[in-house]
Amino acid sequence: MTETNTNNAPSKEVRQFTVSDDDDGVRLDRWFKRNLPQIGFATISRWARTGQIRVDGRRAKPEDRISAGQVLRVPPGGEAKHKSPKKPRELTDEDIAEARAMVIRETPSAIVLNKPPGLATQGGSKTTKHVDGLLDAFVEDDGTASGGVRPRLVHRLDKDTSGVLLIARTPGSAASFSRRFAGRSARKVYWALVVGVPQVREGTIDAPLAKQPGSGGEKMHVDEEEGALAKTRYRVIERAGMKAAWVELEPLTGRTHQLRVHLAAIGHPIVGDGKYGGQESFLTGSISRKMHLHARRLIIATPDSKDSGGTGDGKLDVTAELPEHFAASMQALGFEESQSDASPVRDEAPERTPAEKKQAARRHAKQYRKDRRGERRGRTTSAETTKKKEKAADKAAAKGKGKGAPRRRR
Repeated sequence: MTETNTNNAPSKEVRQFTVSDDDDGVRLDRWFKRNLPQIGFATISRWARTGQIRVDGRRAKPEDRISAGQVLRVPPGGEAKHKSPKKPRELTDEDIAEARAMVIRETPSAIVLNKPPGLATQGGSKTTKHVDGLLDAFVEDDGTASGGVRPRLVHRLDKDTSGVLLIARTPGSAASFSRRFAGRSARKVYWALVVGVPQVREGTIDAPLAKQPGSGGEKMHVDEEEGALAKTRYRVIERAGMKAAWVELEPLTGRTHQLRVHLAAIGHPIVGDGKYGGQESFLTGSISRKMHLHARRLIIATPDSKDSGGTGDGKLDVTAELPEHFAASMQALGFEESQSDASPVRDEAPERTPAEKKQAARRHAKQYRKDRRGERRGRTTSAETTKKKEKAADKAAAKGKGKGAPRRRR
């Protein structure tokens, strides 16, 4: 976004913005939400109805799609106090250093982190320190009131899972990466140490998953009747007798705790995963009691034609080093990292089954209703305001009649 006045403070003059490549193809109301969040939907709708918003000199509707390079005219004012742009939270020098230490690759569209085990991806009721809270360390001050664009998460890792975590630099790249994950064209390879050795050295675990009743949604289980489709490809790289095995995993779907539940379901829980493996998941000797699940490699297309750090054809290919406890356990069990390059089992996104397509359609409809909820609230507020004004006018008219005012002819 470029404009003649780069300050997002309440404006008293007409503003003109040039639509950036990052906002190419988005709806007009979505552009406002991204770039001028302090202006509410009701105001945007009123401006559109009265022709005050113009795109390349023409009237525009909130649902219209805009293109990169177009000039958007925005009238003065319209800022709501409760929608003022959020300023980056203040981080300590230690927080900034910790955030920067996780970076393994930076590109025009992404920041790739190697998340350590024990650090949550997002906050919760009792979680105050998390990756999402540290992302303000990557906000670059662009001179606006909001202080610059804040990077955002596009996927997640469990708190005790380490490895590759992709962060989008802009809203446009976030949308692009989210489509890759949703469409399964992003290829993720995990490494895990499991208890025992699977009899079948390579295969697919196909077991539907659902939230386990009575766990408050904090635990998943296999549910053949009500569970959502879940598939995981695996292959055994090496084994340490019958005690443990080094397994490579590729999730073909993205369910909560999918890898952990699937491995426990076939009788080989991840080492250190007491939640799903119980006491059997803890090995004796020098093997750490921490969970041994690591997002080793991610291959994903980027929105840039040539992304620095990519392969030159618009793809990002990143590998994350093992955390200390995992590397130490590998050495103790006699496994060498050079035995695998974490190559994906598949080259392309797997074909979706009819059941998967139906589930995807339901999720899309749910997200669409969620996105429209704010718009409906804006319309409702506007309608309620109009009704209140009409009601006040009727009361004034009725009061005038009581004082001998002339009656209106019907």
